[in-house]
Amino acid sequence: MESHIQIFDTTLRDGEQTPGVNFSFDERLKIAKQLETWGVDILEAGFPASSTGSFKSVQAISNTLTQTAVCGLARCKKSDIDAVYEATKDAVKPVIHVFIATSPIHLTHKLKLTQEQVLESIKEHVTYAKQYFDVVQFSPEDATRTESDFLIKCVQMAVDSGATIINIPDTVGYSYPNEYGQIFKTLFEHIKTNQDIIYSAHCHDDLGMAVANSLAAIENGATRIEGTVNGIGERAGNTALEELSLALYVRKDHYGNETRLNLSETKNTSDIISRYAGIRVPRNKAIVGQNAFSHESGIHQDGVLKNPETYEIMTPQLVGIRKNDLPLGKLSGKHAFAEKLKSLGYDIEPQNQVDLFKQFKAIADKKKSVTDRDIHALIQGSEHEQNAIYQVETLQLQFVSNGLQSAVVVIKDKHGKLYQDSSIGTGSIVAIYNAVDRIFKHKSELIEYRIDSVTEGTDAQAEVHVSLNIEGHPVNGIGIDHDVLYASCKAYVEAHAKYANEIQNKERNHHAF
Repeated sequence: MESHIQIFDTTLRDGEQTPGVNFSFDERLKIAKQLETWGVDILEAGFPASSTGSFKSVQAISNTLTQTAVCGLARCKKSDIDAVYEATKDAVKPVIHVFIATSPIHLTHKLKLTQEQVLESIKEHVTYAKQYFDVVQFSPEDATRTESDFLIKCVQMAVDSGATIINIPDTVGYSYPNEYGQIFKTLFEHIKTNQDIIYSAHCHDDLGMAVANSLAAIENGATRIEGTVNGIGERAGNTALEELSLALYVRKDHYGNETRLNLSETKNTSDIISRYAGIRVPRNKAIVGQNAFSHESGIHQDGVLKNPETYEIMTPQLVGIRKNDLPLGKLSGKHAFAEKLKSLGYDIEPQNQVDLFKQFKAIADKKKSVTDRDIHALIQGSEHEQNAIYQVETLQLQFVSNGLQSAVVVIKDKHGKLYQDSSIGTGSIVAIYNAVDRIFKHKSELIEYRIDSVTEGTDAQAEVHVSLNIEGHPVNGIGIDHDVLYASCKAYVEAHAKYANEIQNKERNHHAF
C-alpha cells in the first residue's frame, strides 16, 4: 500500500491511566517490543515530565525499538518539552506530542486562561518544540467541546508554528460520528498551509462510540488513529485498536484503506496487555474475546460446518487464534513441548525450557489435557516469578470449621534470603494476606480480588488478580496455580514485591540526583 491509516498506540500512556493499572518498568519494555512486532506506526511511550520512572521508561523504549517512532507527551510547558527531548533523543524516530485544553469549561475552571492566552501559549511552545523535533504533534484537548471558530484558530496557530500532525481529541467521549467527522471536514476546508498535515483522531468511549467516531474521522480525511489495545484507558477507555484495524480490513470495500498492522499478532498482543494490566477481556469482546469465534446455536453450527463464511466474516487465524493441532498431556516429551512453544510464538532457548518443562509436567499430572491457554498461563506465570524480587517459598494452612483460620507464609527474595510470619483471619485468604502484610510491614488495603479460570473444567488452573493500595499507592499482582489459595498468595506477594521494587528505585534515583 502506498498510503495507509497510521496507528498511534497510546497503551503505555493513556492506557496506563486506567484506574488500578500500573505497568512495571520491565512490563512497559516488553509491551513496547510487542507493539513494534504488531506493527504500530508510532508508540506514545509516556509522559516523561510526570515522574522519574516515566522518564526512564520512555528513554529505555527509545533506546530499544528499531523501527517504530517513539513519542512523548508534553504540556505547553518548556520543561515538559525538554524532558521529552532528553527521553526520546536516541529514538530511531523521535516525536513530541504537545497539548493544551481549548474548551470553555477547561479554560474557565482548569487553566483560568483567556482564548488569547491559549493562542499565545500554542505559538510559543510549538515553536519551541520545533527547535528540537522534526515531527511535532499538537492536540487541542477537549476539542469536541470547543467552539468551531476558536478550534480553527488554535489549529491554524499550531500549523503556522511548525506542527505537522494535528490530533483532535474527543477527550470525554462526548461526540457522535456525524458530528466528529464534520470537525475534520471543517478543518480541511479552513486550515491554510503549504505543508502536508496529518490529521489524527483520539476518541474516548464514554458513550460507547470511540471506534465509530474514529471510523467517521477516516471517512472525513483523517489518516491516523490513536487508541489502545483492548480499549483500556481513563474511565470507559479509548478506541480499541484491534477493533478499528479489523473493521478497516474487513470493510476495505468501503474505507479503501487499511493499517500496516501484522493482524496475526492481534490476539497475542491483546493477551499480553490483559495479563499485565490485570484486566480480563470480556468473553463477548469483538475480535479478541473468547466467544468472538464461538457458535452455540445449532443453526449457526450447521452453517459454519458447511461453510465458515455463513457466520464468520473473518477467520480466527487472521487475528492469531490458532487451533490446538498438537495435544499435550502427561506422556508428552520435551520435543513436543518445545514444538508447542514454537507454534505459539515463543522463542525460548533450550536451557531456559528446563524449568518450564518441569512445571508443564506438574500441570499435566493434574489435568486430562494441557491446552494452549494453559501454556500461555505457564509462560506468563514463569515470567512474573522470574522477574519478581520476592517469591512464595512455602504456604501452610490450618482450617477449622466455624473458627478462625491460620496461615504460615514463607517468602524468598532474589538473593535467597527467607522471610516468615504467621497470622489468623476469618477465612484462609484473609489469614494468608495478614501474614504477608506482617512480613512486609506495610499498611495495605485490598481493593479488588478476582479469580479467573485459565481453562474450563474442574481441573483448570486458577489465575488470581489482586489490586492493592499500599501506603496510598495502587499496585496489581497476578498468581497462577492449580491451588486457588496458593495462587492467591502468589498474587498478593507479587503486588507487595512490585511496591517494594518501586520504593527501591525511588531511593536509588534520589541518591543518584
